[in-house]
Amino acid sequence: MESSLRLFINDTEVTVTWEDNEAVRTLAALVSFEPLAVQMSMYGGFEQVGSLGTALPRNDSQTTTQAGDIVLYSGDQIVVFYGSNSWAYTRLGRITDRTASELKELLGNSDVIIRLSLE
Repeated sequence: MESSLRLFINDTEVTVTWEDNEAVRTLAALVSFEPLAVQMSMYGGFEQVGSLGTALPRNDSQTTTQAGDIVLYSGDQIVVFYGSNSWAYTRLGRITDRTASELKELLGNSDVIIRLSLE
């Protein structure tokens, strides 16, 4: 199911390689009925963070993120990185079709809305 999970940042679709874990499967099931829009906020100069409105299964481990990484924080917040950070997260996926500088341009200038949907 997660192979057809799609992510849009504002109106730009990005290609994501999703993790094969319970959090991603639950996220895909959550958006299988209707797309989910998440209001994101810039944080720390390296990430966008937004509340999913529900908790997903967690499997947090200490992680050093890179631009393009998508993680779950505190079970109910999705984080998309355009920089790097080290913290305990559950990995959700990685944006694979944008460079670090393209991600910074897409995510690093203002708050964004991400949309998650199934094909």
